[in-house]
Amino acid sequence: MKNNLTLSYYLDGFKNQDRTILSRAITLVESQNPDHHKLAQELLQALLAQTGKSKRIGISGTPGVGKSTFIESFGKLLTSQHKTIAVLAVDPTSQVSGGSILGDKTRMNELAVDSLAYIRPSPSGLTLGGVAKRTRESLLLCEAFGFDYVLIETVGVGQSETTVAQMVDLFVMLLQPGAGDDLQGIKRGILEMVDMVVVTKDDGENHMIIQKAKHDYERALHILRHEGWIPPVLSCSALSKTGLPEIQTVIENYFTEQKSLIKNKRDRQGLDWMWQLINDGLKEKFLSQVGTKEFTKIESEVLSHALTPPQAAKLLLAKY
Repeated sequence: MKNNLTLSYYLDGFKNQDRTILSRAITLVESQNPDHHKLAQELLQALLAQTGKSKRIGISGTPGVGKSTFIESFGKLLTSQHKTIAVLAVDPTSQVSGGSILGDKTRMNELAVDSLAYIRPSPSGLTLGGVAKRTRESLLLCEAFGFDYVLIETVGVGQSETTVAQMVDLFVMLLQPGAGDDLQGIKRGILEMVDMVVVTKDDGENHMIIQKAKHDYERALHILRHEGWIPPVLSCSALSKTGLPEIQTVIENYFTEQKSLIKNKRDRQGLDWMWQLINDGLKEKFLSQVGTKEFTKIESEVLSHALTPPQAAKLLLAKY
């Protein structure tokens, strides 16, 4: 990234629809450099009035369900209608090496070269919930840039894979045929947060299995309480492109008919984000104030059973 970039540099880039500047702006908000962080907050504040107009959609799913294939096919359907789409794709970070492959553009070959689409892969880092630490800021930047749709592709369904639901208007979960196994493996908390379920790979000999899977998912969703919206269960084949227009129709109807629900969601999400940042900030100050030496000493006492974890926590908090 260039040195000494100014606020006006970024604002001019957004005004001129320069995607290179958009990419640099996302890199800016992802940076851990204090100076970059300050400039990033100034940029977000300056662009805030231009945000809030995109359709925010989260895409999650079980491993191997075909999230990237679905997003590419759905994205191409949107761009064929002259709609613009940004995809924020989160790649898992290795807990061993700390690295990420960031290969989403290679998995979405056609969409990656579409002039109406923009794909930005980011590493998840140590952030739980299937999203990167600065995904919310990146989402706002894409909205300010003027994309009609912003899609967030998560790492994959897991115990903490609900964070994306706290930053989008519509949370879509992709599932494969074989409802029994999937339902056993899916946490109730995730099912309570989804706004739509899409069963993938509805082609060839899978049709009868798909129908049973849809029925099972519908029954599961109906016994859970959802606020003003019963999540529909649809199916599609991203390869043959069947079912995608029906999915788009349901999505468009959701954004037309559920404006009050979406507004309430965004209001709650804003407050949740504020409290998350407060908690993160307090934790960072706590860690820096207490110091590594003290942490190491207390941790060793916990490991040697000289202190219980509650006692250790109380001692450390007393030093803050």
